[in-house]
Amino acid sequence: MLLIKNASQLLTLAGGLRKESYDLAIIENGAVLIDGDRIVEVGETRELKGSAEQEIDASGHVVMPGFVDPHTHLVFAGTRENELYMKLQGYSYLDILKQGGGILRTVRATRNASLSQLFSETKHRLNYMLINGTTTAEAKSGYGLNLDTELKMLRVINEIDHPVDLVPTFLGAHAVPPEFKSSGEYIEYLKKIIPDVAPHAKFIDIFCEKGVFSAEESEEYLMEGKKYGLIPKIHADEICDIGCTGVAVKVGAISADHLVKSSEESIEAMRKSKIIAVLLPATPYMLLSREYAPARKFIESGIPVALATDLNPNAYTESMQMVISLAITQMCMLPEEAIAASTINAAAAISMEREIGSIEPGKQADMLILDAPNYMHIGYHFGVNLVNAVIKRGRVVWQKHIT
Repeated sequence: MLLIKNASQLLTLAGGLRKESYDLAIIENGAVLIDGDRIVEVGETRELKGSAEQEIDASGHVVMPGFVDPHTHLVFAGTRENELYMKLQGYSYLDILKQGGGILRTVRATRNASLSQLFSETKHRLNYMLINGTTTAEAKSGYGLNLDTELKMLRVINEIDHPVDLVPTFLGAHAVPPEFKSSGEYIEYLKKIIPDVAPHAKFIDIFCEKGVFSAEESEEYLMEGKKYGLIPKIHADEICDIGCTGVAVKVGAISADHLVKSSEESIEAMRKSKIIAVLLPATPYMLLSREYAPARKFIESGIPVALATDLNPNAYTESMQMVISLAITQMCMLPEEAIAASTINAAAAISMEREIGSIEPGKQADMLILDAPNYMHIGYHFGVNLVNAVIKRGRVVWQKHIT
């Protein structure tokens, strides 16, 4: 058994999904008792009755659930650092895509990559995620755009050996590959391969956007995925509002992601549904945009908000700490809102809130010990890694060595 004791603040996040209130359910001078991979007791250090063979003194440190990253494009080959130069010269994301860059450039590299190369590059990114505190992440395909490469990517997601747990999403509808004449023709192809892909994924996703896939095509594709047991997600309202949130509501999506351009009408439609708004502030940051998703409108409307990195060759960050800082400074989220959005709400966005995302008896023992005296340091002390130790399934899997 493992006992973590004397935490200056234990952020339990107990109580489920956060909407109107983003209370962190803090226990001062808190302790957690772990047996195997499960949490068995939580409370004040002086009140815990259980004993353990191994003890960690967390005096002066925050203890909290591991970060959950519910939107990543983790598996890809190559990088696109030159596109930052293009953006600095005034090219938009869609301009770069039309010139064969963006997603299509990564598609070419990923199609040409060997399976071993993809395993190696993915593991490298997962190592960064882990040491920065992410213990579970969603991971999408979508840089194959054909059956063989999409299955190759999903194989990496499902089979990679790493402490970070991955949840697979099929994102075949990420862009229209050059071998197809139209988006409609490509959607018909995707519908035919969904039966082959469905056993290897939990979710199905689409980039619903002007110049990519229309709202009508998105609805058709997501409904086809539902027939084979895939849960819909949707990239919505990132660059334009073309009715993608309405599609999310109609198909019963678990989340709508990006939402930079969501209208009042779209927000109202989401408010009446059970959809989680997954906001990705690292993306506009790397697009050199000053416009971010209207987090306050979502929160004040009672729509549960989650945060994610959107890790991809365009927004290349593995750090949920960076995302939290951006959420606070650029989207005016309060620290407790950003933390809940990165733990229990993020877990709900991938349908795992009963297993992870909070520190409660019976749940999987995924948690962090932070070099911070209180939770308000998260996002305030930025540009560094505050993680002192990562506990995954009840074991210390990474620890910072400070001399």
